[in-house]
Amino acid sequence: MQTLISAESLDALIASGRPVVLLDCRFDLAAPDAGARAYEEGHLPGAHYVDLERDLSGPKHDAEGRFRGRHPLPDGTAFAETVGRWGIGPSTAAVVYDAHGGMFAARAWWMLRWLGHREVALLDGGLKAWIAKGGKLEAGTPHSPGESRPYPMQPDAMPTVEAAAVLQGLGRMKVIDARAPERYRGEVEPLDKAAGHIPGALNRFFQLNLQPDGRFKPAEALRAEFDALIAGRLPGEVVHQCGSGATACHNLLAMEHAGLAGSLLYPGSWSEWSSDPTRPVAQG
Repeated sequence: MQTLISAESLDALIASGRPVVLLDCRFDLAAPDAGARAYEEGHLPGAHYVDLERDLSGPKHDAEGRFRGRHPLPDGTAFAETVGRWGIGPSTAAVVYDAHGGMFAARAWWMLRWLGHREVALLDGGLKAWIAKGGKLEAGTPHSPGESRPYPMQPDAMPTVEAAAVLQGLGRMKVIDARAPERYRGEVEPLDKAAGHIPGALNRFFQLNLQPDGRFKPAEALRAEFDALIAGRLPGEVVHQCGSGATACHNLLAMEHAGLAGSLLYPGSWSEWSSDPTRPVAQG
């Protein structure tokens, strides 16, 4: 219950009667309301819908007007209140899922861990695995759990790093970029200010963590691949980034599942980095 859970194990968990909160994280960057529509049409019984932009992101600009990225982290206190409204407390099991190989659910997984919540897992294989197992779906919106308390946040439960620290640590930190290879190389850039990548960053497209059926690779396979990538670095010297800090969490989860816990997230990621023309950019 700290990285992945199979559809079969989730079914058994629900049947056990233990309190469990399900979070549906489906989203589409090109059509932001598509995930909510899909949720209304059918979701795991009792699941709450989690919107990447509304629930898992904060204001795009800080108080001084500086751009923080397309999906910056929300204020921790505000997110703790959101988590409380979902009915999640320290003793509650939480399971996150989507229909995109975990690319958005991994962000919810990381953010719950960021608050200090340990009992959270991503549904391995997502909605497809649940349906393949014979799991039922329901339509509409579940009832609110009623009055709730904010989650008792534990600061620094999952470490982050800001742009200035990444810039200062170039050559010392191992930066891993989770974007598609063509975006990393700078051949295309559909979303952000400039094309390319942070100098010295290595490309690990998040989909490489998955098997053809959409489930994560075995832990030992992930361990071997990440060990080769970080080349002897400790997880605490590894920084994950992507376009806006969402799919970077997929690589972070994969490392943790592989037994390589403790790596850092750069929440602003390429969207923030590329917005400042004084920051260096590499291509190729």
